[in-house]
Amino acid sequence: MRTPTPDSRPVALTIAGSDSGGGAGIQADLATMAAHGVFGTSAITAVTAQNTRGVESSHVLPTDEIEAQIEAVTDDFAVGAAKTGMLATTDVIETVTEYAREFEFPLVVDPVMVATSGDRLLEPEAERAYEELLAGATLATPNADEAEVLTDIAVTDDESAIEAGEAILETGVDAVLVKGGHVPGETVRDTLVTGESVRTFEHPRVGTEATHGSGCTLGSAIAARLAKGEPLETAVEGATEFLARAVRYYYDVGEGHGAVNHMVSLRNEATRELTAEEVQAVVDRFVDADVSALVPEVGMNVVGATPYAESVAETAAVEGRITRTLSGVQPNRGVRFGASSHVARFLLSAREFVPELRFAVNCRFDADIEAALEALEWPVAEYDRGEQPDEVKETEGSTMGWGARQAFEGRDEPPVAVVDRGEVGKEALVKIVASDPETLADRTLALDREVTE
Repeated sequence: MRTPTPDSRPVALTIAGSDSGGGAGIQADLATMAAHGVFGTSAITAVTAQNTRGVESSHVLPTDEIEAQIEAVTDDFAVGAAKTGMLATTDVIETVTEYAREFEFPLVVDPVMVATSGDRLLEPEAERAYEELLAGATLATPNADEAEVLTDIAVTDDESAIEAGEAILETGVDAVLVKGGHVPGETVRDTLVTGESVRTFEHPRVGTEATHGSGCTLGSAIAARLAKGEPLETAVEGATEFLARAVRYYYDVGEGHGAVNHMVSLRNEATRELTAEEVQAVVDRFVDADVSALVPEVGMNVVGATPYAESVAETAAVEGRITRTLSGVQPNRGVRFGASSHVARFLLSAREFVPELRFAVNCRFDADIEAALEALEWPVAEYDRGEQPDEVKETEGSTMGWGARQAFEGRDEPPVAVVDRGEVGKEALVKIVASDPETLADRTLALDREVTE
């Protein structure tokens, strides 16, 4: 008989409706809680028949069944935080409000009032009942339409978001996060309003309509983080970052627009070790083949991004780069995450145009390399740093984004190699990119053979 090794986890509770399509509601909440390392429990308020195309029918559970679920969970589990989603009717909202008054843990209220289409989901009495529920809540997370229902203030910019948030604070809720996903613009701005401060969280808007479940996911992410003991502002910051990645790498399922990817951060973390091993394997091939002819004066680096990478910290590279020695090329140190700046930022920028790209290497560039690239007949792009607008030059880290845009934007066929012709005092380089490590190594070694033979 083996010795048991129990895994103790914080517990969170979701009080919401069931989504048979799996993208929102209870299903999204529990997946999001699991992704945050939190044990999720639930009290189902309604059962819906829906998929990625829409809701076909719904059935609200009797309030005594909802009460039984809440009592069963809170009597047995040490709940660290809770969140509400679809409450559907005045009776359900009032029922949950009675229990919320006794909760000794944080409560996040997502006031589900308005459908994505703009249709009102609740009768006026139920909308008013939400004000009583908010009085005992830690945080309200209305979108712009829901904030307008609660306050009669149209949320169109930062000022109106703050005004609406301050008005909702008058219900007695501790804090309000006015979500900006429904407000037009290139940037999504979520505004956290408390009695003491205002903070805005910004993320570039993702060009997709696959946002089903985004509100549920954000609320449950905040609740999960609160259950783990994070301060409110820290929990909101982490949850908005979590959602931004979940929307970008959405689930392409069903015949509709798909759904947000609740597990993306967990899967991304799980690929770190493999990504580092893949980078090391490429480096080993370069050392064995002695690619000295390709190593630039600044040194060579091989970079690999995790499948859902959003930052340099999620790219693995050689610490100290690869340099020429009397006995061939050698890495200065081992592979670690965040070891590259230049090549990593270029790769991340390139992924904005070709998301499947995950690996890159920088090589020297001169007349011999240019001739070799022509002989290989690869699609090649280039940019000249001397042509950068002044505002790009003055913004730290923006050169790689500008260069990737010149190389990738508007092309029918993405380039295999991108020439950076440098500028005064900067060495010219060529970066080779690929979606997998084997292809990156094969392409680089092909270039090396063309130059040296």
